[in-house]
Amino acid sequence: MLEVTSLYKSYKNHKVLENISFTAGPGECVGIVGSNGCGKTTLLSILAGAARADKGSIRFHGREAVGHQGVFNEEAAYVPQENPLMEELTVRDNLSLWYRGSRKRMEEDLETGAAAMLGIGDMLKKQVSTLSGGMKKRLSIACALFNHASVLILDEPGAALDLECKADIRNYLEGYKKQGGTILLTSHELPELSLCTVMYVLKNGGIRQIRSGLGEKELIEEFLTTP
Repeated sequence: MLEVTSLYKSYKNHKVLENISFTAGPGECVGIVGSNGCGKTTLLSILAGAARADKGSIRFHGREAVGHQGVFNEEAAYVPQENPLMEELTVRDNLSLWYRGSRKRMEEDLETGAAAMLGIGDMLKKQVSTLSGGMKKRLSIACALFNHASVLILDEPGAALDLECKADIRNYLEGYKKQGGTILLTSHELPELSLCTVMYVLKNGGIRQIRSGLGEKELIEEFLTTP
């Protein structure tokens, strides 16, 4: 269970996030939507421990993460929109940098874990710089999940990917959700948002729950509605 309570974030005199509170449980996929520049990436980076809120609480399974980076490291897997990989290294080397556990367990995970399910096994010796955008995104997800996190946080996972890769990633996320994982994602793409069991719209620093499964026109109307 992820519990977010009264998060605030400002840059100089500009309020980006104001009193953000929500929960996300096992097997849920929470979608956070809103116009470009509304603060979605800032919110996700705070929830992943990559940025700090001005104040507020973030709890994973009852454990306070704010002020305790180790909790973020154990519980949250973060896939930012921008490629976080080391381009000059091989796929295996990138996975090794992220892995938390013994060498033996890593090899087992390569056979049966997230990396195997995302099709990483066939490209372990390749240099990351030679991979397509879709394969880099798959690798980014596999690297993030190498800490065996219970909460997967994704910022625009399908951005700039081909249709086949988008479908493969959605299928993986469906499986992750069915196995009891919690997903938080931002997206502008309806097929990705169709994964979401809970939806929120972020606007003017505030967050408001909306109905999941909305069409494009209905989503746009929600963007225009004042919180």
